[in-house]
Amino acid sequence: MNDPHTTADAMEGAALHRCADLRADGRDHAVPVPAKVAAKPAKSPAEWAFQRVILQLKAFEETLDDDHVSAMGFAGGPSGTLRIQGVGFSAPDLVTFSGVDKDGNAMQALQHVSQLNVLLRAIPKPADQPKPERIGFRLARALEEGEDAGDGADGTS
Repeated sequence: MNDPHTTADAMEGAALHRCADLRADGRDHAVPVPAKVAAKPAKSPAEWAFQRVILQLKAFEETLDDDHVSAMGFAGGPSGTLRIQGVGFSAPDLVTFSGVDKDGNAMQALQHVSQLNVLLRAIPKPADQPKPERIGFRLARALEEGEDAGDGADGTS
């Protein structure tokens, strides 16, 4: 018991695992953080954001049909959309998204956790891809199986 805990620490710890996503259908669509993921102590804001973005991405992909894949939309420029192929973080404060644009050109978005704003979009899957790629499912499985995301360079190991 050498680690002192304040009331503020206890309140923050309890709040980190709460979520809600109420929609017009009257249901709560919140994506809870699995206990195994939440149990790791001392996460940086970037690692917390990385893990929750992955869980949200998986939940979004669960709503897609086999003809669509997930992508990120961008505002204020000609960059269009990024078909997500990887999500990563760099502690303490950066979250990264890698993938390709509509023409297959490599793209990577770097977001500071204080400015994190992700717009998920459903786009048609590439015609040469027989099955849609579900990056959110793969990354969420790695989180839930307890792989330490901090060990991989891009968090997709």
